[in-house]
Amino acid sequence: MSRPIESGRVYIVGAGPGDPELLTLRGAAILNAADVVFHDQLVSDEVLGLAGPSAELIAAGHRAGQAKRDQRGVAVAMAERARRGQIVCRLKGGDPFVFGRGGEDLEALLAEGVPCEVVPGVSSALAGPAAAGVPVTHRGVARSVLIVTGHQQDPQGGLDWDRLRADTVIVLMAGTRLGAISAAMLAAGWAASTPAMLVSSTTTSRQRQLQGHLGEIDERAQAAGLAAPALLVVGAVVELAGRFLKARESVGVS
Repeated sequence: MSRPIESGRVYIVGAGPGDPELLTLRGAAILNAADVVFHDQLVSDEVLGLAGPSAELIAAGHRAGQAKRDQRGVAVAMAERARRGQIVCRLKGGDPFVFGRGGEDLEALLAEGVPCEVVPGVSSALAGPAAAGVPVTHRGVARSVLIVTGHQQDPQGGLDWDRLRADTVIVLMAGTRLGAISAAMLAAGWAASTPAMLVSSTTTSRQRQLQGHLGEIDERAQAAGLAAPALLVVGAVVELAGRFLKARESVGVS
């Protein structure tokens, strides 16, 4: 039995990686019932299309290179709508608590004294590699995963690559800083021959991926014109992609 969706409440909902079929049932129900949807810029049009016909859609995020929005002001606006008795959906790409600033939204809303619910979503950190045929863990190949973000003020992402190690490394929002990120990893001792893949617009009809090695991935991505949003996958599991994608296509799995 599904839980009720209550008015006068803010729902912080993970929109998933882009494909509307990867939105959770709870997230889809809230989106359809919402009176107003405050959404990130990267939430796909297909997901936004699941909002109810009378829902008001308000862009509340920003893309890399754009001026940041006032997160506190957005929280105040959402709280004001909730106090009117509306169902408020704060729709965030991926999972709200995986580099989605969902915790900051929740803190601000609780400070406003409005009831909230967090609805987890499928993170592109896992869905992106999977959609490109890369299992982030695999017996005998990878038993640890590191997820970081490349979207920082520091041009190298502010990450200590001497300390950060795992069998599989996933860098979210890596597209605009791919050169600096790969250079920093190489400087920290990662081999230039380490398998790497860049996945752009993951799980959408616009998805593109480029497979290569860490030492060449930036140059190849520039030549291919792969654009943000994109994530970087580094590790031996990348080499499984070709075999897994071929097997998946042969049995008709989408």
